[in-house]
Amino acid sequence: MSEKEDSVRKFLDLVKKSRRGKLKIYIGMSAGVGKTYRMLQESHALLRNGVDVCIGYIETHNRAETQALVSGLPIIARKNIFYRGKEIEEMDLQGILNRHPEIVIVDELAHTNAEGSKNTKRWQDVFDLLEAGISVISAVNIQHLESINEDIVHITGIEVTERIPDKILEIADEIVNIDLTADELVTRLKEGKIYDQTKIKSALGNFFQSDKILQLRELALKEVVHQVERKIQKEIPKSVKLRAERFLACISSNAETAGVVIRKTARLASYYHSPWIVLYVQSDEESFDRIKLDKQRHLINHFKLATELGAEVIKIKSNQITQTIINMATEKEITTICIGKPHLNIFQVMMRTAIFNQLLRNLARKEIDLVILS
Repeated sequence: MSEKEDSVRKFLDLVKKSRRGKLKIYIGMSAGVGKTYRMLQESHALLRNGVDVCIGYIETHNRAETQALVSGLPIIARKNIFYRGKEIEEMDLQGILNRHPEIVIVDELAHTNAEGSKNTKRWQDVFDLLEAGISVISAVNIQHLESINEDIVHITGIEVTERIPDKILEIADEIVNIDLTADELVTRLKEGKIYDQTKIKSALGNFFQSDKILQLRELALKEVVHQVERKIQKEIPKSVKLRAERFLACISSNAETAGVVIRKTARLASYYHSPWIVLYVQSDEESFDRIKLDKQRHLINHFKLATELGAEVIKIKSNQITQTIINMATEKEITTICIGKPHLNIFQVMMRTAIFNQLLRNLARKEIDLVILS
């Protein structure tokens, strides 16, 4: 490519980037805090100011206050998909693209689309809208964030199946936390402003308990703080170049902990807005003809998870596991190595070898942190 062609390509990339839609996300600790209500309020304000705004998908959950705000807003009709003899309503992605409003409201960001839709997930639909130059206002609860999945299970006892990758929040131009105290949220529930009367008692005995609400509230507030810090790092010039954080997550075929190591490293990398790598060193003991098929499947799923969370996945065959990690950390200018707690195979290999002390000395000399994740 000539210098002139390269200059043209860079200019076109800038033009394309400038035409990309903006993304605003309302985030909250749980259902019922008022995310959808706020989106609709904002839509009316935009409409009054002459902005071409439409509802692409809204979920009122039959809440009277929220339903009343839908009136008067332009709505792009949903499309019907027939699946296994049932008619399912979904957001009409193509309809929105054809209508091409300036701003579109897309609720329930973590939603899984019905089979037959263009994309599997609604957040993927949002990507398509942004790339088409349509700005999006959306909403999601904190428990749908992929990297804190284990934390959510620990807090609520519930496995959240519909999740969004952290990169969605990272590309957002604005994130707004809709915050309520635990007492305010429980009061709204008891007044029937979240669920109908038949579900209130069950909700109070399960999800809507003060200790759970407080922990979820903390996670939501922390996430917004992280996003503010990212924005500062991007937009405020640094007079002194700081050492860039780079994370290396080391996993083995141990299915129980590999996912934890990946998610927690993703969270750390997300906090520092840093690139990260997942390294799998395949020793002879872990060759695919020696480990069970279920472990092989788990490994493949973990590689896929790491990729979805934004990691670079590297697989190396070697019996020199510790030295391979040191070499990779040096080559990739890693600042922090993350491994699982002591029962991980990879850790046991280190402890069995005299080279473990050498690892610590090497890491100290290179100013690399070693984090053991529980």
